[in-house]
Amino acid sequence: MHSHHHACGCGRACHTPSATKPLCAVPAASSSGLTIRAASPVQPDCGGGCCAANSSPDSGGGDDDEGDRRGAWRFSWRVSGMDCPSCARTVETAVSQLPEVLRTRVVFASEKLQVGASADVAAAVEQAVARAGFSLISDAAPAAPPSRWRENRTLLLLAFLMLVSVILSQFMPRWGDGLFIATTLIGLWPVARSAWRRARSGSPFTIEMLMSVAAAGALLIGAHAEAAMVLLLFLLGERLEAFAAARARSGVTQLMALRPESATRIAGDKRESVALAALRPGDLIEVAAGGRLPVDGRLLNDEASFDESALTGESLPVTREKGEALLAGAASVDRLVRIEVTSKPGESAIDRILTLIEEADSHRAPVERFIDRFSRLYTPLIMLLAALVMVAPPLLGFGGWLSWIYKGLTLLLIGCPCALVIATPAAITSGLAAAARQGALIKGGAALERLSQVRAVAFDKTGTLTQGKPQVTAVLCFATASQEELLALAAAVEQGSTHPLATAIVAAASARQLPLPAATHQLTLAGSGIAARIAGAQVELLSPGRAAALNAAQRAQIAQQEEQGQTLVAILRDGEPIGALALRDNLRADARDALAALKKMGIESLMLTGDNPRAAAAIARELDIEFRAGLLPADKVEAVRALGQQRPLAMVGDGINDAPAMKAATIGIAMGSGSDIALESADAALTRDALPLLPSLVALARRTRATLRQNIAIALGLKALFLVTTLLGLTGLWLAVVADSGATALVTANALRLLRARRT
Repeated sequence: MHSHHHACGCGRACHTPSATKPLCAVPAASSSGLTIRAASPVQPDCGGGCCAANSSPDSGGGDDDEGDRRGAWRFSWRVSGMDCPSCARTVETAVSQLPEVLRTRVVFASEKLQVGASADVAAAVEQAVARAGFSLISDAAPAAPPSRWRENRTLLLLAFLMLVSVILSQFMPRWGDGLFIATTLIGLWPVARSAWRRARSGSPFTIEMLMSVAAAGALLIGAHAEAAMVLLLFLLGERLEAFAAARARSGVTQLMALRPESATRIAGDKRESVALAALRPGDLIEVAAGGRLPVDGRLLNDEASFDESALTGESLPVTREKGEALLAGAASVDRLVRIEVTSKPGESAIDRILTLIEEADSHRAPVERFIDRFSRLYTPLIMLLAALVMVAPPLLGFGGWLSWIYKGLTLLLIGCPCALVIATPAAITSGLAAAARQGALIKGGAALERLSQVRAVAFDKTGTLTQGKPQVTAVLCFATASQEELLALAAAVEQGSTHPLATAIVAAASARQLPLPAATHQLTLAGSGIAARIAGAQVELLSPGRAAALNAAQRAQIAQQEEQGQTLVAILRDGEPIGALALRDNLRADARDALAALKKMGIESLMLTGDNPRAAAAIARELDIEFRAGLLPADKVEAVRALGQQRPLAMVGDGINDAPAMKAATIGIAMGSGSDIALESADAALTRDALPLLPSLVALARRTRATLRQNIAIALGLKALFLVTTLLGLTGLWLAVVADSGATALVTANALRLLRARRT
């Protein structure tokens, strides 16, 4: 996801957004297929004549692409007042009915509304959302703290009136009953108005509608006290839901708070405070002691300590040396530091996490999709059942009308799907947030569910099980060339390559201060090695297994080195072997513990590597795992597919050659230091190179799946129980409301337990 940050060049009057305007709305270039994201909190001051936006390739799929070809507009707001995923669906429904809207998406986790349209529909969207009973806030506007009195005044008034009604009914029953009626009407007004708004917006089957019908019905059949109690409990439940939703979103809010709004940029002797949108890779910035890094960067000080706990879960400060990479959100512990910016606007570590959380909805778990579809049918079916219960038994002579109407009204309240709708996203969102805290990014609920089912893990060797920092340990000479000549030739061929072996060869030549000959026509030979022309000769660096020209004596020398766990690279000039380099890559210190923890969880580990079988066997013996060696990228894919057919398999790697195998696995997991392609291909990524995160991550995924099942059982179990007790006449209206609000509170609280999970 490469994004380009630019000022609006829309060729029209692009007004500075007011509190209810989207941060940016511009026509998307039809040729580029770019989506304008207004997620950036920075709005540069350009005289009030323009606004800022991030544009990135859309991940949404075909609808957006089609819209872009038509020349679509992009808008983004924050939605105020959403307490559960049902509210998000109501907003989506209201906006998607507008004729010029091509795509609507509400991200409940970050309260964001994103709209793609064929024209400027900002005003129409705001009106549609207002009609549905919600309000829009500009992404650029700072979030105002909610007014406690305004939020709770109806609930407090209703509670006061209810108390007075109960007391009055003890001494003056007629006046008490009249006050119950007045209390019901006062409480019913906002609920019925909200139900009407949502029905007009295309969402007739809402909890507000069910509550309004039930309360009005109870009032008409003379159950005045219960009607008032139903509304009081409903409003109390709504406030509890709002509190739970705010807690669930707190992880996202805390992440956004980690990113400062501005940075101190250094240009020569000048220091200036600039918006994050103005920073570009290569810029120099300063961060004071205790300050947080606004972007990803490279340390220019000799060394400094950083608190990276917010992003990686590592509680102790980490010492970084000059040239090391740093993540946005890390805090400088002990000194003023200078950083060279390496991330583009909107592409820092925090931005990537926020994007993943926002996109999680498009990667929902299968059970989540099923519950969503089921809940859409559930409420209309319950309403139909309630109508039958009110009408059929009295008509057939099974009792009086009033008692069956009362039971039917109680069934309406049981028809509220709130607990069921929030059961899965609450667990999934909490699981994803907990994983981010531990130091792992998971791309949605579907990936989290697949991770929980994993029974085997395949590891790449170099950079995954080993440190990825091999060193040249020996130079074998097969011809007249000296060790220095061979090393210089090899380094010249490998110069510019990012492969760990190439880096080690170049570093060895540099350490000996060897002059490197000029190399041209460099060509990577996938899975075999690399070639280049030097002084008119074709020089190749190949895996010994791919070098057919090696004779028996040369192969014996190579085999002797390989049995010691070293990796060999044969050097050929115009097809003739002239020598070989031996390299050794040490095991990660935490590899044994991580694999032992996986074994305890019933997960088998194996190693898939392109390295020679002898070097691979030496590493596998140390780790006590199976291995397959000498694999090309295509062979890895075949091996992963074959193993994946036997049981759910995770593939863990860090290189470009691991990306196809990651895609073929049940779930692909990238190491934090991995290549961009590996990170992009993976379903999950460890934000730091620590293998013990892997068993912790699988354990968290399993806890999330268990929590999700518990939530569904709680939601459906309570509904089923009260359905039976209502038909038997054992429970009434107010208990049905308690059951609904209680179920919603229970499933949310159960999901929030995942946020307390800590790295093991």
